[in-house]
Amino acid sequence: MKRFTVKAGSWLVLRKGGNVLMIKRKNTGWHDGDYALVSGHLEPGETLREAMAREAKEEVGISISIKDLKPVHVMQKTDGIGKGGDYVVVFFEAHRWKGIPRNMEPDRCSDVVWFDLKKLPENTVPLARHALKMIDDGKPYSEFGFA
Repeated sequence: MKRFTVKAGSWLVLRKGGNVLMIKRKNTGWHDGDYALVSGHLEPGETLREAMAREAKEEVGISISIKDLKPVHVMQKTDGIGKGGDYVVVFFEAHRWKGIPRNMEPDRCSDVVWFDLKKLPENTVPLARHALKMIDDGKPYSEFGFA
């Protein structure tokens, strides 16, 4: 019998004052034209923190030590049964990093911007908006996309 599988991902909450760093997605096939947090999939043999540090370097050119990545929220998300979008996502915050965030993947990202957390753009990925609210409300776990 084939077992149901869930993918894993890491998302980064990088704050500066009352702002959060977001990237505008393009050419990915998922929420293109919308703002999201720096994020990525877990690769074989990689921890969630290692994945987050790697993605931060790849997407916005900053170096974060895994010891500086603090888990702040866990989410189980689905895009619906049979659609392949079933994930466990861990959101990490980092208060220390090296480098200035910039667009390192212009083929997949059209903008890197610090947004006021209280004034996120209308075209923010709903999952990111939900997670940021849960984090600010101090809720360590949520579910997203379920009926």
